[in-house]
Order: sequence, then structure tokens, then C-alpha cells
Amino acid sequence: MGVSNEEFRAAMSRLAAGVVLVTAHEPPLDPDDPNAPGGEDVGMTATAFLSVSLDPPLVMVSLREGSRMDDLLAEQPLWAVSVLSESQRHVAGRFAMKGRISDRLLFDDIPYVRGDTSGAPLVGGALATLECRTEQTVTAGDHTLVIGRVLTAELPSADGGPLMYFKGRYRQLG
Repeated sequence: MGVSNEEFRAAMSRLAAGVVLVTAHEPPLDPDDPNAPGGEDVGMTATAFLSVSLDPPLVMVSLREGSRMDDLLAEQPLWAVSVLSESQRHVAGRFAMKGRISDRLLFDDIPYVRGDTSGAPLVGGALATLECRTEQTVTAGDHTLVIGRVLTAELPSADGGPLMYFKGRYRQLG
């Protein structure tokens, strides 16, 4: 006895989730060569993100195994999270695209600042931003659970409500 992928997906789509942008900066392979590969900002939309512990402050994000972010965070322990507001649906959609080779152009017209601690982009207008360092990873089926210690937490914007994901679509509260 088991549940089909379709049944499981349909059931889980009834669980409303907040939407975040997880980002990291991929350092260049050769820091002394400006033309060396790497040195790129990487981002991905996530709804499987949650608080794990208050003491110490820990969060967890679930990454598709073998995804670009999964591969990067296996090498780069510093990363960031921007909690998206209801007006940032376009940001969530842009970084939810699968199979892209480069994220270089995805950040072009999105306002952001670079985190002092992680070096990762923190999206302007986000309801909250966190900078994290990977503490532990756990393989779970076809995903990697990345548990990160929160190094910084800020509330850059109090405007608007959270962007939500429910029944396969981005939604707003109310």
C-alpha cells in the first residue's frame, strides 16, 4: 500500500505555506582571476522553509537533490533567506524556474543589498531577511534538508502581508 505522487501532491497542496527566496553567492573558482568561472549569485524560490529552534536559532530549507542550490550549499556554507511580501509574486515566479543554467540575469532588475555576513543577495522590500550558516544536512528522499544557524535577522519592510502558496498558486492573505 502506498500513496501515488499525484495523491500526495494534491494533499500537500492544501497546506498553505509562506514563500521565501533562498540565495547564496558562488565564489569564483580562482579569486585572483576576474574571468574565472563562478562568482555568481544564485537564488531559488522555496515554500518548504521553517523555524527549527530558538536556542540556538536554527531554520531549515528543503532543496531538490542535485539542484543548483543543493550543489552550491554543499560547498558554500553561507546563505540567505528573504521572506517575500505579497507584492513580490514576480520574484517568486522568476526564481522558481527549473533547469536554468545561469542566474546571472535573474537579479538584474530586482533591488537587493548584499548581506554583510553571507555575501548573498537580500531582496529589497522583503518582510524579513536572514543570513545563515549551514549546521547540518540530511538526505530525505529526493531532497536535502539544510539546517542553518541564523547569523543575522532583520525586518527591512513592514509593508504588506506575506506571499503565500496554496493549491498550486501564489496567494495573498485576506
